[in-house]
Amino acid sequence: MEQKSLIKVAALCGSLRKHSYNRGLLRSAVELSQTAMEGVEIEYIDISPLPMLNTDLEVEGTYPPEVEAFRKKILEADSILFASPEYNYSVTAPLKNAIDWASRPPNVWADKAAAIVSAAYDLGGGRAQDHLRQIGVYIDLHFINKPEFFLNAYDSPPKFDRDGNLTDEAVKEQLKEVLLALQTFTLRLKGK
Repeated sequence: MEQKSLIKVAALCGSLRKHSYNRGLLRSAVELSQTAMEGVEIEYIDISPLPMLNTDLEVEGTYPPEVEAFRKKILEADSILFASPEYNYSVTAPLKNAIDWASRPPNVWADKAAAIVSAAYDLGGGRAQDHLRQIGVYIDLHFINKPEFFLNAYDSPPKFDRDGNLTDEAVKEQLKEVLLALQTFTLRLKGK
């Protein structure tokens, strides 16, 4: 069997909570990439150190050190995996802040494949995902269309343990399908 080219995925969580369910989705994605998939390397990128966007912090084309480090990680990635909770029908402020910093010239999001997973109430983060897709149009991110992943994290039976770790095997399988679709789309965009 032919081995697929390695793709590097930057994983970003819109929640800053240590035990957030969305962060739990990313932990599961990393585990799946290491145990149940070939050719996918996922790195969790912490967005909490980023200062709030303020163009006064840009000095002659350079950015604060934590912003430069973040931008470099995004630039080096082949694709992006967002885990986005829904706050007030939209993406969270920390996630929007990270997106805005990385879109400053030169835009390091451009021409990358992306996928979104969400764990939230009722609609499972669907409205936040819609907003994230709209943002992606402007910054030239190319989102996979299917499979979609919306998880009502509060339905019974529980999907996560007390530490925010995903425990539901069926949901893990759905997450794996998203990762496989992201891998295939990334390779297609890269011409491989």
